[in-house]
Amino acid sequence: MKLSRILVITAVLVTVFLFVTTKTDWGQRRTAVPAASPAPLWSGPSEAHATSLSADETNNIDIYKASHLATVNITSTVYRRNFFEIYPSRDQGSGFLISSDGKILTNSHVVANERMLEVTLSDQTRYKAQLLSRDEANDSDGLQVGQKVLAIGNPFGLQGTLTTGIVSSLGRTIRGENDQTLEGLIQTDAAINPGNSGGPLLDSAGNVVGINTAILGPSGGNVGIGFAMPINRAKLMLEDFREGRKRPKLGVSVVPISGDYADALQLPTQGGLLIQNVDPDSAAARAGLRGGRQEVQIGNAQLLIGGDLIMSIDGKPVDRDDAISRALARKRTGDTMELTVFRNGKTINIRVQLGAEGPI
Repeated sequence: MKLSRILVITAVLVTVFLFVTTKTDWGQRRTAVPAASPAPLWSGPSEAHATSLSADETNNIDIYKASHLATVNITSTVYRRNFFEIYPSRDQGSGFLISSDGKILTNSHVVANERMLEVTLSDQTRYKAQLLSRDEANDSDGLQVGQKVLAIGNPFGLQGTLTTGIVSSLGRTIRGENDQTLEGLIQTDAAINPGNSGGPLLDSAGNVVGINTAILGPSGGNVGIGFAMPINRAKLMLEDFREGRKRPKLGVSVVPISGDYADALQLPTQGGLLIQNVDPDSAAARAGLRGGRQEVQIGNAQLLIGGDLIMSIDGKPVDRDDAISRALARKRTGDTMELTVFRNGKTINIRVQLGAEGPI
């Protein structure tokens, strides 16, 4: 693949968790006398068997052939200091081409050092790259738990690696770098390791459904819990970039409350999203939304109470943890969001004109 123009990178979402490797110790050797006519301990597949692939194997091969050439390796040079000297250190991740003029989609943390970026294509040609846009706070609505997904990337620098799995869950919320909350993520058991981040997550038809973003594991071992950002969110970010718009923000942090927890706090049992903090000078602050004032512990949860409970958004009941993010995905800066909140024993409606600041 040859490109006549310098590659440029559009970056989204942040997060990566590190891993550990395992070590296998073999037992003591044993000495054995072979039989007079030993049977082979292992034999390779027959030629007929080798060419008889299952439908699932054929699908994996077809998707890989169609997609891996568009997956790239991204490296950035960071100058670090030790006691004796300043030395260059190379960080790396993955990304994938989204246009014929060399635009690439990846994760924001992959291009944290935007001054010295280099992209290596599948044919090993290299290009200096330029960061075009970054959206750190930022669905594939048709995805279902249990459907097959494939991840392509460059884990540990091993270029063009394919792993497969299923969608394990949808709408996950995790804590990322800089204590940032990442909402609405796809959870998958497809193996994702350092270097995979920024690469594509595809369905069995070869459609990109997400951007591999994070892995959750003890001290850096892949335990089958990976996360990807839904591609629909990236599409909205790209559209805003092309048109020079900023993504809208509400400016609140929330926790989901319902059932027994809501009852214990004397809130409606149907629950909603309990506001913990409101960003100063945010759209939420200008609309008069209120955060928590008193810290309590309910069961094993520690939270702030006394703030507004968001029960519906634009007339739709809040029935998932990422309801705000999903509602914001359909909005533009300056649009109005209609919130129904429970405050001081009463239900009230609040209109919020969205700005471009705040955590969500």
